[in-house]
Formats: sequence, structure tokens, C-alpha cells
Amino acid sequence: MPQLGQICECEVTVIHAVSVQLDAGALGEATLPAKEAPEGLYVGQLLPVFLYESGDGGLQATTRTPKCQVGKFACLNVVGTSTVGAFVDIGLEKDVLLPFGEQHRPVKEGQSVIVTLFLDRRDSRLTASSKIDNFLDDDRPEGFEPRQTVSLLIANSTDLGWRAIIDDRHWGVLYRAEVFQRLSYGQSVRGFIQRIRDDGRIDLSLQGGQETRDKHCLKVLSYLAKSGGHAPLHDKSPPEEIKATLSMSKGAFKKAIGALYKQRRILIDEQGIRLNKD
Repeated sequence: MPQLGQICECEVTVIHAVSVQLDAGALGEATLPAKEAPEGLYVGQLLPVFLYESGDGGLQATTRTPKCQVGKFACLNVVGTSTVGAFVDIGLEKDVLLPFGEQHRPVKEGQSVIVTLFLDRRDSRLTASSKIDNFLDDDRPEGFEPRQTVSLLIANSTDLGWRAIIDDRHWGVLYRAEVFQRLSYGQSVRGFIQRIRDDGRIDLSLQGGQETRDKHCLKVLSYLAKSGGHAPLHDKSPPEEIKATLSMSKGAFKKAIGALYKQRRILIDEQGIRLNKD
């Protein structure tokens, strides 16, 4: 069912020289500028479009892909300010208002800010909000499970690490001691559910699955090859030493050397690990 502020399929009903009319179901008839219509368009075709209210209250459609949709989160650029708030660029001809009342902190032109889009109750206009907590589920998460692959949007950093928005639904935490790459505000990355705590909080990881374990194994083997076949590291080595040497957590290191030992590619003793040349 077509919905405002989201990409959906609408049927082409009439093709004019300057515009195309689309059937948007219960929302009514939407207008698409002819300049945005794909070649070969025909009446009856289902066309993916983004729907929003135009300035005169009509229903507008566009084939452009917006940077954010209703119910989603994105890091957008502030492109202007006014007496009622700021405006963020969502990749369409018209920018979206971020009212003062929906700003978590005051924003300035040129700044980037994580927002979500919603429909104003009075006129159904697309509106932005940076008050993220108001739009995320704070109950016990459903539909998540350990080792699940998820999409993350990096938000603010804390003493523990980084808070991230999981699949546009829930907050999670990436712990600083387990992150071995540069992260920045508004960055989108793939992550994994590490654990779901009894209080409903979610611990995240950027490393998970067999693919990541294989990369760690290759990193250990590469280091050994460059170090004469030996490294003074083992499962009792301090986490800081492992991180400084191999840029991985102690947990990831233990899993990697465990896998390599089972494959008989390394030997483990009190002095560390070494390549098995047999």
C-alpha cells in the first residue's frame, strides 16, 4: 500500500507532455514530473516512486532516491536555517524542515546531523527530527538474535565505545576495546549482534561469522611469516598486547589460534605460537 514519505510502487494512469499521473491507492492521484519519467513508460506500468506532499498540498511523486525515508535514519547535511528551524538535504529538489522543537541540540548550516523523517500531524508534511530516542524501540528487542548480521548507523561516542542504531529500530553498543577501525558520526557499517542482555540492551560487534574468523586466521599467519615463524602471544597474553600486535581482540585471537591449531598449521606452547613446518 502506497505511503507518504516512502518509496512504493504506483500504477501509471495518464501520461502528459509535462507530467505523469499515478494511482497512489488510498492517498489519491500523484503527479510525477515528465522529466523524471523513465524512457518507454506506459500506462498500466508499476513505477517505484517516493511520495510526499507538495507545497500546494498536492501529492507529489519523484523517481529520485531520497537519502532518508519516514521511519528510517540517516546523517544529513544542514543546508539552511530560518525563524522556525533548520533545513536538511534529503536529496530531492525541496529540503525538509528540522523544527527547533525537534532538534536534540541546536544545529547550524554546514553541520551534519542524524535525523529521522516523520509526517507532521497537522498537514502530513515531511518533517525531520534529531530527537532519536523518541523514534526507537526501547522495549526488549524482538527479531534479533546473537550472531545476526545487522546494519548499523554510528551515533555518539561514550567512554565505553559507540552507540549505534540497529536496523532503524533499536540502540546498541560497540565497545571501544573490540573496535579496530576508525568510526565516525553518521557512518553506516555492517555489524553483528553479539549478545542481548537481560535488560534488553544489545551488545554489538563489527566482527562475526566464519568470514571474519578466516580473516583473523590469515592475519595471524601473515604476522608469523614476517616474524620468523614465531610470536610471543598465547591465550594468557594481556588483551592490550594482542591488540597492539595484531589489531584484534583477545577473544578473536583465541578463536583464530584455536582454529589454526586444529588445522595443525600452528603449534602453541608457553613461549607463544609458532608455524608448524611439518
